[in-house]
Amino acid sequence: MALIDHFLARTVRRGELVLTHADGRRVTFGSPDPAFPSVAIRFAHAGVAGRIVRHPALGAAEAYMDGDLILERGDIRDLVELLTANTPWGRGGGLRPSLPIRWFDAVRHRFDRINMARRAKRNVAHHYDLSDRLYALFLDHDLQYSCAYFTDAGASLERAQADKKAHIAAKLAIRPGMRVLDIGCGWGGMALYLHEKTGAEVLGVTLSEEQLKVARRRVEEAGVADKVRFELIDYRAVTGTFDRIVSVGMFEHVGPPQYRTFFAKCRELLSADGVMLLHTIGRMGVPGVTDTFTTKYIFPGGYNPALSEIVRGYEGTKLIASDVEVLRLHYALTIDQWYDRTVAAEAQIVALYDARFYRMWTFYLAGAAAAFRHGGMVNYQLQLTRDRHALPLTRDYMFEGERALRD
Repeated sequence: MALIDHFLARTVRRGELVLTHADGRRVTFGSPDPAFPSVAIRFAHAGVAGRIVRHPALGAAEAYMDGDLILERGDIRDLVELLTANTPWGRGGGLRPSLPIRWFDAVRHRFDRINMARRAKRNVAHHYDLSDRLYALFLDHDLQYSCAYFTDAGASLERAQADKKAHIAAKLAIRPGMRVLDIGCGWGGMALYLHEKTGAEVLGVTLSEEQLKVARRRVEEAGVADKVRFELIDYRAVTGTFDRIVSVGMFEHVGPPQYRTFFAKCRELLSADGVMLLHTIGRMGVPGVTDTFTTKYIFPGGYNPALSEIVRGYEGTKLIASDVEVLRLHYALTIDQWYDRTVAAEAQIVALYDARFYRMWTFYLAGAAAAFRHGGMVNYQLQLTRDRHALPLTRDYMFEGERALRD
C-alpha cells in the first residue's frame, strides 16, 4: 500500500474519498455518511502523492493550484472539510511534514514573525494591496475583511458584519466628541461607522497603499473628511492622545516579538480613562507556528497568537483586561459566505488574475473556514483600560448599547 493510501485509510473514516492514482489504480476510503462530503480526486502524475506526503498541506495546496490534484466530484471545500472533520482539533491525527521540514519551517516561521517596521509594510502589501476589485467580489458592501458577528447563524453577510461593528462599538462605550484611533483601518468601514453612530472623531492608520486610496475616497464621498482621517503610517509612529483605540484584524501581523511594543504604544496613546478593543484571530492551544502555505502565499509574517501570548504582551504595561470574549464559530460562518461569493465570481477573478490564483484563493478560504470549524482557531476580543473605573460596573452597558446601535 502506498504511503498516502495508508494515511488516507487511517484518516477518512466517515464520508467517502475516492482516489484515482496516476497509473489508473482506484482506491476508496471511508464510507458514505450524509453528514460528511463525498469526494473524488485524481492525481495527474506519479509525483503528486510524494509531494503531498512530504509536506501535506503545502503539497496538496500547490498540487491543486497547479492542476495536478484534480477534483472529479465535489470541490476543494468538500475535500478540506472531509479531511479536517475526520481529524478535529483536540483529537490529534493528520499527516505531518517530515521531521527535517518541520525543523526548517519552525525556524523560518519564527524569523518571519520578528516583523520589524521595515518588513511590516512589505508583508501587508503582499495581501492587502491586491486589487480592491477582488475584495469587492466576495466581501460585504462595507468591505469588512474580518470575522463577522452572527446573532443568527443564518444571517446574511451584510447583517452579520453590521452586527460586528455594533458589537465592537458598544464595548468601546464611545461618547460624542471622543477621539478614536483605528489601528489597521482597512478600507475605512469601521472608522466611518464609529463616526456615524457616535459622533467621534476617528484617525485610521494602515500600511496598505491600496486600502488607503479607497478609505480616503470613501471619506470624501461621505463628506466627513473633517472628522475622519486616514494615514499611511505604522502604529509605532502615531502620536497624540486618544480616548478609544480599536484594532480589528491587524494584530495577526504584529508578530510575538513585537507584542510588548504594541501594547506599550497603545497605553502611551490612550488617555487616562481610555479604553481599547483588540479583535484578533487566535489559537485555542499553546503557541505554535503558522502553516507554510499561509506564510508563503497568503500572509507572510502573519501569526495567530495563543491567548497566553497576548496576555504576556500586555502584562507589565499597566493595562487592565476588563473583558475577554471568545468567538468560536463566527469566522467559519463568515468565510463560508466569502467562499460562496468567490466561487460565484470565478470568471471575474480568473480574468483579473488567472486560474492558478483562483485555485489558490479558494484553497485559502476553504482551509481557513475548516480551521475555525474543526481546527484550533477562534477569534478573541479583548477590552483593555488604563483605569479600572473607566467603564460601568457591569457588562449591561454593552448589551444596551449594542441593541441601540442595531435598532
